[in-house]
Amino acid sequence: MNLRRDVFQAIADPTRRAILMLVASQSMTAGVIAANFDTARPTVSKHLQILTECELLKQEQAGREIYYHINAKKMKEVADFIEPFRQMWDDRFNKLEAIMKNYKPEK
Repeated sequence: MNLRRDVFQAIADPTRRAILMLVASQSMTAGVIAANFDTARPTVSKHLQILTECELLKQEQAGREIYYHINAKKMKEVADFIEPFRQMWDDRFNKLEAIMKNYKPEK
């Protein structure tokens, strides 16, 4: 059975977010990624599989090693989806800040 993974379910997991942060700066093998976590390597491999299925990570073979790296195009799609929500909350907090600056407590 081939499951289609949801990007937002994938990034909901803190370990997967940490993996994305790790490989954001440079490509890494599964072993190097797993060495950064206090969990079993098969667990990290499962996280890598999910992130790859969601196309957040890409695999690149170099000899016998498989390197994982960020799929910038897919990450941009996620960021583009989230941006209107970020802007909405920025606007709301800016309005609240303006109200609080003008607030004078009663004595």
